[in-house]
Amino acid sequence: MTSTIDFTGVFPAMCTPFDEDERIDFETLQTDAQRLEAAGVDGLVPVGSTGESATLTHDEHVRVVEAVIEAVDDVPVIAGTGSNNTREALELSERAAEAGADALLLISPYYNKPEQRGLVEHFRTIADAVDLPQIVYNVPSRTGRNIEPDTAVELASHENIAGYKAASGDLGQIGEIAERTMDEDFSVLSGDDALTLPTISVGGTGTISVAANIEPELTCAMVGAAIDGDYARARNIHHELGPLFRELFVETNPIPVKEAMEIRGYGPARLRSPLSRLADEYREDLETVLADLEGESAVDGVDASDAEPAAEGDR
Repeated sequence: MTSTIDFTGVFPAMCTPFDEDERIDFETLQTDAQRLEAAGVDGLVPVGSTGESATLTHDEHVRVVEAVIEAVDDVPVIAGTGSNNTREALELSERAAEAGADALLLISPYYNKPEQRGLVEHFRTIADAVDLPQIVYNVPSRTGRNIEPDTAVELASHENIAGYKAASGDLGQIGEIAERTMDEDFSVLSGDDALTLPTISVGGTGTISVAANIEPELTCAMVGAAIDGDYARARNIHHELGPLFRELFVETNPIPVKEAMEIRGYGPARLRSPLSRLADEYREDLETVLADLEGESAVDGVDASDAEPAAEGDR
């Protein structure tokens, strides 16, 4: 198939809320999905790294995907279905497709550290079997293995592999992949909030974002301005969001963003072990950044919470 989804714009990597017994809080999950859709995001990404997929059972994983699909009206749902076991990733991908997911996000196999030929075989096995648009996710800090540009370009030739989530921190590599896939139906998305604007500047199409959980309107405004070529406005918003980008990664994601969600009243900060609550030494700074963003925006004198998302045609 050719991708039927425009992977342009802002796609929040959603948190998975838990109740006091560490069960999934589906009511809060669905309310949050609706909040983000209303803010103007271009799609939702449940059960990725930010969604603590590593601590969910397969049944919980699928139920989260189903709940998000049920909650929203008009945005695609991109289900995280990656694993370090190809058979397991394939099973999760098939179940997400059956649940009605619009696309898949597949982290590269972690811990095993496959060679590049093994990565190609892994992703192609799933793409051959599941007829949905798929985004390969490169985050070597978590997986221990980089998806090299040659590998990404080779994968881009598969009709079901529609995008690349870039979280390597290597802008040269990201730009090379964007350059070499220009003639493919293939999108390069930032997986690092601090590099979203630079990634778009070298040919990226948007972001799978942690910060968009907290500031979806401003994130949409920044990305929309950049895609529209208004880099002065995009740069101003980038700098306004910069303190938030930094605070959300003072500890392992999603620890800080879940704390921010609780501060804002969007959901509980509870995490499943082995992750733990944000250290007290960081909470005050996070509260200050969030309070500053709730005040008057430095961008065009608007309130940050009311910043207009990008027009549909600009995302």
